Amino acid sequence: MRHDPSARRRATVCLATTALVLAGATHATAGASRMSAVPDSYIVVLRDTTPQQTASTAAALVGKYGGQVKLTYTAALSGFSAAMTGAQADALATDPTVAYVEQDGIAHTTDTQTDPTWGLDRIDQKNLPLDSKYTYTTTASDVTAYVIDTGIHKAHDDFGGRATDGYDFIDEDEVAEDCNGHGTHVAGTIGSTTYGVAKGVKLVGVRVLNCQGSGQWSQVIAGIDWVVANAAKPAVVNMSLGGRAQTSLDDAVRKAVSAGITVVVASGNDNRDACSTSPARTPEAITVNATDDSDTRSSFSNHGPCTDIFAPGSKITSTWSDGGTKTINGTSMAAPHVAGAAALYLSGSTTANRADPADVAKALTENATADVVKDPGPGSPNRLLYTGFIDGGDPEPDPCVGGSNTDDVQIPDAGDAVTSSIVVSGCEGPGSAATAVKVDIVHPYTADLAVDLVAPSGKVFELREPGGIGLPDDIHETFTVDTSSETKNGTWQLRVKDVYDYDTGHIDGWSIAF
Repeated sequence: MRHDPSARRRATVCLATTALVLAGATHATAGASRMSAVPDSYIVVLRDTTPQQTASTAAALVGKYGGQVKLTYTAALSGFSAAMTGAQADALATDPTVAYVEQDGIAHTTDTQTDPTWGLDRIDQKNLPLDSKYTYTTTASDVTAYVIDTGIHKAHDDFGGRATDGYDFIDEDEVAEDCNGHGTHVAGTIGSTTYGVAKGVKLVGVRVLNCQGSGQWSQVIAGIDWVVANAAKPAVVNMSLGGRAQTSLDDAVRKAVSAGITVVVASGNDNRDACSTSPARTPEAITVNATDDSDTRSSFSNHGPCTDIFAPGSKITSTWSDGGTKTINGTSMAAPHVAGAAALYLSGSTTANRADPADVAKALTENATADVVKDPGPGSPNRLLYTGFIDGGDPEPDPCVGGSNTDDVQIPDAGDAVTSSIVVSGCEGPGSAATAVKVDIVHPYTADLAVDLVAPSGKVFELREPGGIGLPDDIHETFTVDTSSETKNGTWQLRVKDVYDYDTGHIDGWSIAF
């Protein structure tokens, strides 16, 4: 996870050819995927539009400029996809309600069977040789992994009934069955009983790629949008797909991360700098390169400063859509090793920061094995995934230090203030002059919000007043408060009030540390 500024929004039509590819390699050569733009299909991102207004705004815009709305986005993006001509898209892009317009994209790829797997054996130890064991302290049964891919063959014996349907954006129904195999393979590496990193994780298939392993960016964005709106947390998303740079896709990934969902993506299979591909270039995601069983970067794997970590990606055996197994290559196979590791780390989360995507990324990258990857590629961080540090969840926090509350609390539009409570007991003495209050609020227009900390005595500490221009969506911030005049014992409350009309949101979690 890299903390670069997001791409500048622009009111223009991006007519450069874009592409979506599965990140499973057929051969160790660049340019193996057949890429093309989708004619007369565009992704439209709106400016300053609430989720409730998206559908009506989309209808009004196509009514004015022409075209037909295909999909609408209200969670990961505010916008829609539309069938329209290039001239209509050019005209639409000039409308003041539109942030930018991008042409949709598509690609095809396949995977090749080779030799048996070794990846699980590698990630629980620091160095070679392999010891023929995979040791883990949790199965992550309290975590949900969303596989945005070709769907999942849920009936596979190795899933043990833990795989379920999310949504199918190819057939536009609620059965996300896999008729390609790629998504089932990815899901198996994340969490199947035999081949999975997190052997008890709940698996949800979100189908955005068809039986030939292809799909449109607009469908992938719809998949992300669905996850943001429906995720059961703690959650991790795996996206073993990618293509040329696409701002709308990157923005959707950013929104998922800001909503508290860890997103793991494949770097791609063109043996080039991943900074030119999406979603691999997105700083907020964890971008994964591939290694072989000698700890050498796989010959097909992308690389570069936009990537975060390496994981096994050559000759990986996992579950397949015919009910059996298959052994294939690709950064598609590397990414789910990291997604599974993220699930292990999230398992048993008892503090707000444990479930924060930035902290998940920091834990996995800082505890990775350093400087063992041979030929990592220009600019790549030389870090290989290591799961041996994961203890299966945080211990219960010392109540005299502080506490956390990760229950969602809805914030009504221009309504009464709402609160989220943390009870501290069994402590002596006052708070501190540098009490840390970490706040996570999901809200599309944070200038609406008044945010306060209320002490057990009833004293109010103002954290944030309403108002301001150009503020980012959501609040993910740690405030320093002088609580030295208050006793630690009692009920501490985070109080939030929406003071203006039109937008709603929720308290995602908060913590206090004295």
